[in-house]
Amino acid sequence: MDIYEAIEKRRTVRIFKKGATEEQLRKIILAGSKAPSAGNRQSWEFIMIDDAKIIDQLGEIKYQLNRKFSPGPGETQKDVEDRALNQKRWFQNSSVVAVCTRSGDFGTGWLAVENMSLAAAAEGLGSNIITYWDEGKKEVERILGLPGDYELTCVLKFGVAGGEVTPPKRRPEFKWLHKNKF
Repeated sequence: MDIYEAIEKRRTVRIFKKGATEEQLRKIILAGSKAPSAGNRQSWEFIMIDDAKIIDQLGEIKYQLNRKFSPGPGETQKDVEDRALNQKRWFQNSSVVAVCTRSGDFGTGWLAVENMSLAAAAEGLGSNIITYWDEGKKEVERILGLPGDYELTCVLKFGVAGGEVTPPKRRPEFKWLHKNKF
């Protein structure tokens, strides 16, 4: 699969039928390690997580963070709660990898994440990016045993899609392109 095909096929998958194999995960993580980095510091570290207890904890923290959101237009608090519960459920049947970088190397981890998402597409897998913030992020960092000079960029989930995945709705091509000035 060439890079343009991988870009077209990359999808955010929330429901997984089964996770990636360890061989696939290693290929995906290796692709992440080939990303550009500021000053070629390559400050990323990756944690493959297969301990069900830890995965459950990650899902619970995401659930607790998301249930604090206020309802959007036309939504109820029950809608918010249902969506938050889905965040927890969507960890099921996935392979989980945490991406971490040295504190202050903002952006470097995200370059690795994009490479990993494209590599997953090349492997015929879906991916999903999970972010944490505030106390939830600190708790995940504690659970994963990050040293004090590292921080969590995100948690990635990989696997075989558990149903049909539709292409995302995109803005018309080049409606977002400007020349010389906005």
